[in-house]
Formats: sequence, C-alpha cells, structure tokens
Amino acid sequence: VLREDIAVVCNRRKVLWSPGCGSLTEIAKAEELGCEIVKLFPGGIYGPNFVKGVKGPQPWTSIMPTGGVSPTEENLKGWFDAGVTCVGMGSQLISKDIIANKDFDKLTQSVANAL
Repeated sequence: VLREDIAVVCNRRKVLWSPGCGSLTEIAKAEELGCEIVKLFPGGIYGPNFVKGVKGPQPWTSIMPTGGVSPTEENLKGWFDAGVTCVGMGSQLISKDIIANKDFDKLTQSVANAL
C-alpha cells in the first residue's frame, strides 16, 4: 500500500521501503516519494506485460513483482525479460512443509533451482 506518511518516516531514517503499487500513477507517486524499488502486487494478476508497459514511459523504474511469481525457469524468464529488477517469492519457494519439517536441504535445492 502506498502511504506518504510511511515514506516520510522511512526516508528520514534511511530505511528502504517498497510500497505495493498497482497502477502507473501509484508507481510514479512512489518514486516521487523516494521509493527505489516498487513492489508490484499481486504480480500474477498484472503479469510481465504490465511491467513492459510501465518500462516504456518509465525505463528508470525498478520493479519487484510479488505474489504469483513461481520458481520455474519459464516464469522467472518472463519476468526478467520484461525488465524487472528482482522478484519476491514466498510460499512458492519456501513451502509450509519445508518449514514444518525443517527440510533445509530441500530449501537449499529449491533456491538453487530458482537461481
């Protein structure tokens, strides 16, 4: 969520903040407020074509999609080919089973496969 009051506090303390944005207007406002990397959420709804659309008029914009990003080569390639700076992955990469079973070898393998 893009909130100016959060931007002010984070900028004052030099804390990185990444507001969730869903439109070109919100992205532009976030950058005006000092945001370095805009979070596109839910990324799966917008998709890589949205990123391409933003990068056209705003090629300087750094975008991190979250929600709907999966650790497959096809999915990640689509995002990075569209021009994202990085991606955010949660449960798609670190499942509840991995955490519950403390299966850190599986986690290591999942991360290695994604990279």
